[in-house]
Amino acid sequence: MDAVVDKKPVSFNRWLPYWAVFQSDVRQTLRSWVYRFWVLLSVLATVGYLLYSFGIYHEAGIIQSASLHISHLLLWIVLGSAVIICVLTAGSISSERGTMADSVLSRGISRHQYFLGKWHARLATVLGTFVLLGVLMLLSAMLLLHEDLSWHGSLVGLAVITVLLGAVITCGVTVSSIANSTVLGIAVLWSILCAAGLLLRFLPPRYPTPDRTLERLPYILQGHYDLTSLAQFAGWSLLVSCLTALIGLAYFSRRDV
Repeated sequence: MDAVVDKKPVSFNRWLPYWAVFQSDVRQTLRSWVYRFWVLLSVLATVGYLLYSFGIYHEAGIIQSASLHISHLLLWIVLGSAVIICVLTAGSISSERGTMADSVLSRGISRHQYFLGKWHARLATVLGTFVLLGVLMLLSAMLLLHEDLSWHGSLVGLAVITVLLGAVITCGVTVSSIANSTVLGIAVLWSILCAAGLLLRFLPPRYPTPDRTLERLPYILQGHYDLTSLAQFAGWSLLVSCLTALIGLAYFSRRDV
């Protein structure tokens, strides 16, 4: 008589494909020469600028305002990062258009999981790197330059820029899900960002637009800021990110790959 074998139900993790896409995209981004160039350029710019400012203080005895110098440095990094983020995110999905049918339709990965995995991976990789570089930059400034930085102001300023970059990353991934090529996606994304920045400048002064918020960055780093205004700016940025992601998710779930 054959032994009776108990058959246990096989449990299936429905988010396992999402996690596989997430891990794969993180590894792909970390190996990208664009990402490594961005990190190297940011580190060199930070080290060079801080050493130059410290040299002026050490040789000439001129007191350097850390908040002013760090705000300038952050603005340069944000502007440079926006350009590189366009390249990093605008090709996140469109660059795999030739193999997307195999990965999405033939391996049990839904389009929703594919899009979310790509989006969250780019957010985690780029924003995580920026926050790490920003914290190291602030610590170095507090050690080398005049101490007019406050911890809470520095963290708030870094959080505001992180939320803004998160919206840019989301727009890039969304455009990548719509565009048919990486070059087209970069062009469309950059045009959208420039047009949005120009239109936001015409809003009344009471609205916390990105350019007005970044102009107040030295005061934010010193701890002098309006928390309500910054919370509104962060809330609008998160809302734009979520709405943009929903548009990309809805379009990508219906388009031909």
